[in-house]
Amino acid sequence: MRVIGLTGGIASGKSTVARLLVAHGIPVIDADQLARDAVLPGTPALGAVAALVGDGVLRPDGTLDRQALGGRVFADPSLRRRLEAILHPAIKVLAEERLAELRRRGEAVVVYMAPLLIEAGATDRVDELWVVYVDRETQLARVMARDGLSREEAGQRLAAQMPMEEKAALGRIVIDNRGSEADLEERVAELCRRELGVAG
Repeated sequence: MRVIGLTGGIASGKSTVARLLVAHGIPVIDADQLARDAVLPGTPALGAVAALVGDGVLRPDGTLDRQALGGRVFADPSLRRRLEAILHPAIKVLAEERLAELRRRGEAVVVYMAPLLIEAGATDRVDELWVVYVDRETQLARVMARDGLSREEAGQRLAAQMPMEEKAALGRIVIDNRGSEADLEERVAELCRRELGVAG
């Protein structure tokens, strides 16, 4: 089974590319969803996160308040590293289970989408890297618009990730998403035809 790692920066359009790939019949494992699953109430990872950061990141129903956690973590690189040391191993276990399931199903190609695929040292999970690229200004504008953040807050989130140019340099395929959604649809359809043998 060929495993393609799909990554990019915050607000670069990874989820849109993933949705387009699914529409072409390519299975996608979403590491963000795995990250949510890893900290469901009752999981060891959620207990470890609460012990590290404090119960203030838990909602009354016992679920993780990701916004409250994000506010703390993006402003504190040391805390972010300790949090990642809890989350990444838990996500890895879930990813390996999902990949094994798809392998049993006989899938020829699967996409593993993870924003921090490179930063988390998880590239050994994939056979090749596809990077969704936007320039920094476009990225800032999209993060501010999407999440209702100030330029400074959006900049903090960008600073927490590897710069887009560095990521793009590591990609076997770079998907330029500085244009319209229609442009992106066309690029993904072409990649499906050329790279994956899937009719657009």
